[in-house]
Amino acid sequence: MMTTPWPLIRLWRIAKPWQWRLVWLSNAKFVCGVCAVVRADDGRILLLRHRLWPPHHQWGFPGGWAKAGERHEHTVAREVREETGLEVRVGRLLKVRSGFRYRVEFYYEASLSSGLDQLVLEASEILEARLFGLDNLPRQMPHFHRELALALALAEDQGQ
Repeated sequence: MMTTPWPLIRLWRIAKPWQWRLVWLSNAKFVCGVCAVVRADDGRILLLRHRLWPPHHQWGFPGGWAKAGERHEHTVAREVREETGLEVRVGRLLKVRSGFRYRVEFYYEASLSSGLDQLVLEASEILEARLFGLDNLPRQMPHFHRELALALALAEDQGQ
């Protein structure tokens, strides 16, 4: 059994006013990326061609960074609205995974509340937006986005 040395415990207790600073300085900082698998009433999914993504992976889900203290469901709705002008109903959390370096990614289910007639792209970020059937997903899509879309469809087909 490993024991903590008493001087270290005493030092920690003395440092009480600064404990949070010590913890903050000694641990990794990270950002939360939040994406949505947005579906239309007919089952097709909304994919965006992102201007800032690598050319071989430009098509993917809408999403962005969560602001400090922001609920992820709000991030989903805000990011879809900012990137496309569309409104969505946010559903359940589908997946959480660690991303590149200090990033955690959260993937949510969402459904369109409005038709594509409300589509207004944020030109500085988004080149194009389209609805895709699961049998016609673009090749320039990140592997994980494709896997998640197909897994969601498979789960629905199996009644889960």
